[in-house]
Amino acid sequence: MSNYSMGITFVLSAFISVFAGNAVSRESLSSDHLFRLSYLDNPQISPDGEWIAYTESKYNLEDEDSSNRIWMVPSSGGRVIPMTTKTETSFSPRWSPDGKYLAFLSNRNNEGTQVWRLDLRGGEAVQLTHSPQPVQSFEWSPSSDRLLLLMQDISSEDKLAWEQGEYYIQKTQKPWVIDRIQFKEDYLGYLDRRRTHIYVLDLYQNKISQLTFGDYDDFNPAWSPDGKRIAFSSNRTEEPDLNYNSDIWTVSSTPNPEDNPATLTQITSHEGADDSPNWSPDGAHIVHTSVTHAETHLYSTQHIALSDAKGGGFELLTEPLDRMLSKPRYSNDNDSIYFLLEDSGEQHLAKIILSTGDVRRLIGGRNVVYDYTINSEDELALLISQPYQPDEIFTYDDGVLNQRSFVNYDLLQTLQLGEVVEVQFKSKDGTSIEGFVVKPPGFSPNKRYPTILDIHGGPQSQYDYSFNFDAQLLAANGYLVVHPNPRGSTGYGRDFCLAIWQNWGGLDYEDVMAAVDDVISRGWGDPKRLGVMGWSYGGMMTNHVITKTERFKAAVTGASATLYAANYGHDQYQRWWEQELGLPWEPKAREIYERISPFNQVTKVKTPTLIVGGEIDWNVPIINSEQLYLALKRLGVDTQLVVYPDEYHNLSTPSYIVDLHKRTLDWFNSRL
Repeated sequence: MSNYSMGITFVLSAFISVFAGNAVSRESLSSDHLFRLSYLDNPQISPDGEWIAYTESKYNLEDEDSSNRIWMVPSSGGRVIPMTTKTETSFSPRWSPDGKYLAFLSNRNNEGTQVWRLDLRGGEAVQLTHSPQPVQSFEWSPSSDRLLLLMQDISSEDKLAWEQGEYYIQKTQKPWVIDRIQFKEDYLGYLDRRRTHIYVLDLYQNKISQLTFGDYDDFNPAWSPDGKRIAFSSNRTEEPDLNYNSDIWTVSSTPNPEDNPATLTQITSHEGADDSPNWSPDGAHIVHTSVTHAETHLYSTQHIALSDAKGGGFELLTEPLDRMLSKPRYSNDNDSIYFLLEDSGEQHLAKIILSTGDVRRLIGGRNVVYDYTINSEDELALLISQPYQPDEIFTYDDGVLNQRSFVNYDLLQTLQLGEVVEVQFKSKDGTSIEGFVVKPPGFSPNKRYPTILDIHGGPQSQYDYSFNFDAQLLAANGYLVVHPNPRGSTGYGRDFCLAIWQNWGGLDYEDVMAAVDDVISRGWGDPKRLGVMGWSYGGMMTNHVITKTERFKAAVTGASATLYAANYGHDQYQRWWEQELGLPWEPKAREIYERISPFNQVTKVKTPTLIVGGEIDWNVPIINSEQLYLALKRLGVDTQLVVYPDEYHNLSTPSYIVDLHKRTLDWFNSRL
């Protein structure tokens, strides 16, 4: 780790010359560098604006795990200070409003994830919660005397066992008794009726009290400025497992006697999803996100809305802005609202002026602002990624963006990275499509390179200007990497995203193929050496590609689906399947399932295909990969299936990540 004391105003062109050039002394990126890079998260600016706390994560190949450690850096720039030990994982730092403490989450006592507190005047960390269930998240009250906790309810049987000191003793797993429609979820497995609710810890009385109850999950709680009420989002419809609705609610922060459920106030009531509430400084309003087209929820634009804190008033603030917006936060003068704005391969920090409705982009350009926090003086700390460096901590003041952390600076100085180029091209029907190309280091315009079409997941997401380790690894091995944002992607408006509704493998296929044709027409890509790959929906699109064309000499499809009707009732997406395609036993719906399933065109596949996935992935279950593998094997296609034990949708075991990198490269190297 580097402890550089300077603050810099970031200039992109300088980093292009440093990281994408032909410096002889620089080495190529390899899988080993994954374990030398640090990844930052959760920047938290202190109440006095002097410090920024954040979490640093690193993979550890030897321990087959990843670690999280909390640091803080001066807001004006300077030497970073470790706040927690590197031997114990700690994350989610939060400053107390009075500035005396820094609290965080950790499971260092093997009691599950609990809240710990550091006294900034000195001393060891003190454990604040001793709950039988892990704490998912927490927030300080405005008066610093209470903590708001988000936790899953515990069964009466497990609570009794915990009180008797037996909760963490290994015992035989009981059968799962299922009576919910949403009965499984990736990383959690089978679900029961235990729900996530809001609790409050009184720090003086050392007592935890439950505030919300019922057969509903509650999320994103936020204190009112006076500490008397808590706003949160929850789907409290008659059958939450069958729709994407959620509303903003408030509840008193004072527990009722004998744990009687408190009276809730419903703030919003339209059919779309309302989420991420944040109070105005005067407590009169609640700003939140809002999806306005509930009938196409996953493809719809998320806007910023304002509601009366007592209920009854609702105003959509950003309807003319047809882009995905998130994380709204009031300015402290009550006059404007900050938010993140996803737009055309970038993500900006913006704000809307409430008196005029004007939207101003404060941090734009080739930046991806992942997160930000603001204190009572409107001082900002941000987490930003750029093409040639992973996330780092920045401050923003008077129009100037300054980098304050440099955790990867030394390592990046030794690496020769591929240049990242934004491209625009026309699809088959004339629609303008945007994407990115990562060139191999030392790229020559007079040479054609083996080319890999790498399709993103979602499909409701986008490739952007953030640092992409996997793409840089492919580029370091001599490949031109193509990252298109086909229709179905966010960042380009609702109609662009909705264009693939009930037609997966249609317009999106034409768009990704146009991306390949574009790099060939530029003289960069070799038409005789093409590969295709993707993960999740990217894997599903890979399956569509290999059933529609023989242009690709190799494919790698990860965590993908092929026979879509087989997923219904086996994955976690019954709401998605039913809303977009319908019930698979109904004839009209079944026709859609079968029409867009690449499995039904599997006899057309000639491309050698490596198929990979996690054993316990409930997002896109391994059954899809198994079906595709067996079909290709029986058809005599060059194929292999690799299943990673005890892995969910995204691989987390370091050695498995390295193995996937190696297998992917070997598969392409031997065929391209």
